[in-house]
Amino acid sequence: MTTLLWIIAMIFVLGAMAYLRVSLLSTTIAAAVVMVVGSTMDIISVIAWIVFLVIALPLNIKSFRQNFISRPLLKVYRGIMPEMSSTEKEAIEAGTTWWEADLFAGNPNWSKLHNYPKARLSAEEQAFLDGPVEEVCKMVNQHQVSHELGDLPQDVWQYLKDNGFFAMIIKKKYGGLEYSAYAQSCVLQKLAGVSSELASTVGVPNSLGPGELLQHYGTKEQQDHYLPRLAKGLEVPCFALTSPEAGSDAGSIPDFGVVCKGEFQGEEVLGMKLTWNKRYITLAPVATVLGLAFKLRDPEHLLGDKEELGITCALIPTDIPGVETGRRHFPLNCMFQNGPTRGNEVFVPLSFIIGGPEMAGQGWRMLVECLSVGRGITLPSNSAGGVKTAAVATGAYARIRRQFKLPIGKLEGIEEPMARIGGNAYLMDAVATLTTTAIDLGEKPSVISAIVKYHLTDRMQKCVIDAMDIHGGKGVCLGPNNYLGRGYQAAPIAITVEGANILTRSMIIYGQGAIRCHPYVLAEMESAFDTDANRGLNNFDAAIFGHIGFATSNFVRSFWMGVTSSYFTNSPYSDKTKRYYQQMNRFSANLALLSDLAMATLGGNLKRKERISARLGDLLSQLYLTSATLKRYEDEGRLTEDLPLVQWAVEDSLYKLQDSLDDLLNNFPMGLGIALRAVIFPFGRPIKRPSDVLDHKVAKIMQTPCASRDRLGKGQFWTASEFNAVGIQEQTFKDILAAEPLYDKVCKAAGKRLPFMWLDKVAAEGKALGVLSDSEIALLERAEIGRLKSINVDDFDTNELRAQLAPKAKQEKAA
Repeated sequence: MTTLLWIIAMIFVLGAMAYLRVSLLSTTIAAAVVMVVGSTMDIISVIAWIVFLVIALPLNIKSFRQNFISRPLLKVYRGIMPEMSSTEKEAIEAGTTWWEADLFAGNPNWSKLHNYPKARLSAEEQAFLDGPVEEVCKMVNQHQVSHELGDLPQDVWQYLKDNGFFAMIIKKKYGGLEYSAYAQSCVLQKLAGVSSELASTVGVPNSLGPGELLQHYGTKEQQDHYLPRLAKGLEVPCFALTSPEAGSDAGSIPDFGVVCKGEFQGEEVLGMKLTWNKRYITLAPVATVLGLAFKLRDPEHLLGDKEELGITCALIPTDIPGVETGRRHFPLNCMFQNGPTRGNEVFVPLSFIIGGPEMAGQGWRMLVECLSVGRGITLPSNSAGGVKTAAVATGAYARIRRQFKLPIGKLEGIEEPMARIGGNAYLMDAVATLTTTAIDLGEKPSVISAIVKYHLTDRMQKCVIDAMDIHGGKGVCLGPNNYLGRGYQAAPIAITVEGANILTRSMIIYGQGAIRCHPYVLAEMESAFDTDANRGLNNFDAAIFGHIGFATSNFVRSFWMGVTSSYFTNSPYSDKTKRYYQQMNRFSANLALLSDLAMATLGGNLKRKERISARLGDLLSQLYLTSATLKRYEDEGRLTEDLPLVQWAVEDSLYKLQDSLDDLLNNFPMGLGIALRAVIFPFGRPIKRPSDVLDHKVAKIMQTPCASRDRLGKGQFWTASEFNAVGIQEQTFKDILAAEPLYDKVCKAAGKRLPFMWLDKVAAEGKALGVLSDSEIALLERAEIGRLKSINVDDFDTNELRAQLAPKAKQEKAA
C-alpha cells in the first residue's frame, strides 16, 4: 500500500510539474525529492536510483545532451523536413503573431487579452462617418447602380474623390486622411450596408494596392509623385496579381519581365519589357495607375549575377503605349468596376519598380506583408457591415410582417434563423474590432487576417441566406425596395477573392499558424537549416527539449481538464461567462497537443493532409472568434442586457470548434483518434449548441427597440432618406409598434377584433368612435403606408427589364 501511495505521489508531482510548465531542472529536483522520500521509507532501491540518474543526468548536462541526444535528433530532423521554397519561407516570415499565438500555446493569458486597448474613433474620424460617409450613403440608389447604370453615378465617384475616401490609409503629409484601421473598418461597414459596389470601390484603394505598397516600400520620388495624386483622387489605382493560370497559387504567376535596355520618352534607359495577362482586377477598367506583380528575369546580367530575380512589383501608368485595359467582367450582377488588363513587351524604366531597382525580386515579401493588413480590414469589415444591417432590418421586417395573425418573428421557425443572424452580427463586429485593434497596435497579423477573411465572409454568406429565407418574396424580387437581393448575389464574390475560402481554410490558416504561432517549431526549422553548425545545434537543442516539455504539458493539461471538465482552471470573471473561459482553456490545450501529434506523425506531409490541417485551423479560428466576442463584452461594460448575444455567439463558436475536433479525432493519423478521444473527451462532448430559449432571447432583441438592438446595428446607415429602404423600414417598424396600442384601443371600443391590416381603416373607425386624437389617426395612416411599402415588392414594365444597349452599341447592331 505504501509503495502504491509513493507511485501515486511521483505521478502527481511529475504531472503537476508538467501542468505548470516548470523547467527541466526544477522537475528533476522535485522528482529527486520524491525519490529521497521513497528511500527513507525503504521503497526505493539502489537500482531504482541508478535508473533515475541514468535518465536525469544526461538530460540535465547540456554538453552531453547536445552531443548524444540533440545531434542525432537534428540529423534525423533534417532528413525528414523538406527545405521550404523561397515563397513559402517569405510567406511564413511575413507579418507578426499576436493574440493567436497565446491561443495556440495551450494556456491563454486572459488578462493580456482584456488589457489590449479598447478601439475608439478620434473626433475627426467620427465627424467623417457622420458627415461625408452619411452623405454619400444618401446619394447612392442601389437599384440605379446595379440595374440601370451598371456603375456608381459620376457624382458619387467625384464625391468619393473630393472627400478623400480613396486616401484613408495615406499619411496626412501627402494629403491623405491617415485614419486608423478601426476607422477604416467603420467606414466600410457603413458603406457595405448600403451597397457592395460602394464598399468595394472604397475598400480596394485602401487595401492591397499602390497606396499601401508605396508608403511602405516606395522611393521618395515615387511617394512624392503618386501619394498626393492618389489622395486627391487624381489617380485611380488598382493592383494586378491574379492571372488565368494562377489564382490562389499566386506564387506561380506566369507574367514576366525581362531586364534590358530600351527607349523611353526619347532616351535610352535601363528598363524591362513586361508581358502580362491579368483578370479579376478590381478598378482595372477605370484605373490610371496599375500596380503589377510579375517575375523578373535578367538573362544578360545587367543587374548582377542572378538571372531569375523573382516576383517584383511595379507601378505602370495605364496610358503608356502597349498597356491594354480590357473590357469589364460581370461578377454576379454586381457592378463594381472589375476587369482584365494585358500587356505584351511593354517597356518601362527600372525606376517603375516599387522601391526602385534594389527592390527587384522583393515583390512577394512586399505583397504578403501588406496583404496581412488589407485582408484583415476590407472583406471582414464589408461582411460585418452587411450582416449588421441585415440583422436589424430582418428584425424590423419580422415584426412588421404578419402571418397566422402574428408577427412572423414570434414564430419559432423564424426565431431560429433570426438568432443565427443576430448572434453572428454581434460576433462579426467584435472580430472586426479586435483585428483592427491589432493592426492599429502595429501588428501585421498574417494568421489572424486569414482567419477573419475566411470565417467572416463564410458567416456573412450563411446569414444572407437566412435573411433571404425569412424575407421570402421580399428578398427574391429585385427592385428599389429590395435591400437583400444584391447582397445575396454578391456573397460568393467575397468567398472567392483575396485567397479563396477553401484554400484559406485548408492551407493558409493552419499552414502559417502552426509554424508562426507554435513556440518552438519555427525555431527548430531555422536551426535545422542554419549554416553555422554550432549555433544550429545550440538552438535546436533548446527548441527540441522545450518542445518536448511543451507537448508533455499539453498532454497532462488536456487529460486533467478532460477529467475535471476544466472546472478548476482560471477565468478572469465569475459571472455567466466563467465557463466559456474555462472551456477555452481546455480547447487551447487540446489544439496544442493535437498539433504536436499531427506534426510528429505526419511530418512534412501535414501540409498535404489538407482536411487535417483545416480542422486544426478551425480550432484556432473558433478560439479567436470566441475571444473577440468576450473582449467586446468586456469593452462595452459587461452589459447584462447584451448577454444573450454574447452567449449565442460564444456557444455557437465553441460548438463548431467541438464539431471540427470530433471530426479530427475520427480521422487522426495512424489510428490514434480512439486513444486521444479517451484523453480529450473522457465523458463525451461537453458543448451543446445554443438552446431554443437563447434563440428566442436573441430574436426578441432584434424585434424590440432597445439599447442592445442599437449596439447590434451601431454605425450603420439608418437615415430614412429617399433611396434607403432599410432606413424607411426602420421608421415604419417604430410606427407599427406605436400603432399597436392604438389598434387595441379601437378594437376595445368597437367590441370586436379587427385584422391588423388596413390601418388607415382602423384609424377611420377610431375617429368615428371618438377614441383617437388627430395625431393618433395620422400615426396609424402613416404606419399603414409604411407597412405596405415594407411587405410589398417592386414590379416593372417588361421593357424596363430588357437589357438596354448604349447608343453606340445600338448603332453598331443596326449596321
